[in-house]
Amino acid sequence: MTTPAYLNALRAFEAAARHQSFSAAAAELNVTPAAVGQQVRNLESWLGIELFTRAGSGSTRLMLTDAARAALPDIRDGFDRLSRGLARLKDTTVHAGLTITVSPAFAAKWLLPRIERFQQVYPDLNVLLDTNSRTVDFQAERIDVGVRYGSGKWQGLTAVHLMDEVMFPVCAPDFPLLEGEQLSAEALHKCTLIHDLSMANDPDFPTWRMWLDASGNAGVKSDHGLRINNSAAVLQAAIDGQGLALARSVMVKDDLSSGRLIRPFTDKGLDCPLTQAYYVVYRPEYGDLPKVQAFRNWLLNEVGKGGSDA
Repeated sequence: MTTPAYLNALRAFEAAARHQSFSAAAAELNVTPAAVGQQVRNLESWLGIELFTRAGSGSTRLMLTDAARAALPDIRDGFDRLSRGLARLKDTTVHAGLTITVSPAFAAKWLLPRIERFQQVYPDLNVLLDTNSRTVDFQAERIDVGVRYGSGKWQGLTAVHLMDEVMFPVCAPDFPLLEGEQLSAEALHKCTLIHDLSMANDPDFPTWRMWLDASGNAGVKSDHGLRINNSAAVLQAAIDGQGLALARSVMVKDDLSSGRLIRPFTDKGLDCPLTQAYYVVYRPEYGDLPKVQAFRNWLLNEVGKGGSDA
């Protein structure tokens, strides 16, 4: 077996093992499932052993043999080292690329309004911004660095604390129920509440019910209003005058500064602190790449802090 074919077969095997599916591996590698299956069979023939046991039905059609399971970590480490080596070579070229993953909401409300400043400092660094709501696999999807919101603990990633945030109500400056840019307790009963469902699976994420109870407005009903599963869209609805939003401070910062939104309750003692935070994340072995260091340090400078690993 020639070296290129050997590497291609190993790549097909690794992807099929990770997905437990020839079809999913084919989608990742941009080939047909038949091609993946043939590569795996060629590798099995060359090695003289089986790599998978193939079930006739069920959700898991491919199961690793004991020999394949034992060898897989070394094979993955080999591909990892190749990727790092190529990244280091590419990082020395004029047209080095930096692939960044962030959520669509964080991109729209925080990163995109600022990313031009990064590109002005590093004009020869080509930035590819991957905006994705799901948790991406940094290795499989060749991600260099990202910003994640959570506890700061993600397997296989270094996390550097970036920003904390709180939640508080906001509305448009021309919201009809305002009296001198403030909302009375009576007006609050009449407001359409805009609910942020982007973190609905997190029991610690503040809700309107929590804020109303904590602010002494327990009598206001919270089971009505507009429900949206994207923080940026929540703020846009508030900007459009559709109601009162419970906003995340990082997401709403620019809208408050520009006057697109205001805080109708000025008592900051009523802010809801969030237990989760924003982190710069990257694979540990990529931490010394100049392009990753450049983006990490720029982010930390943008929020005015030195930063430390979490």
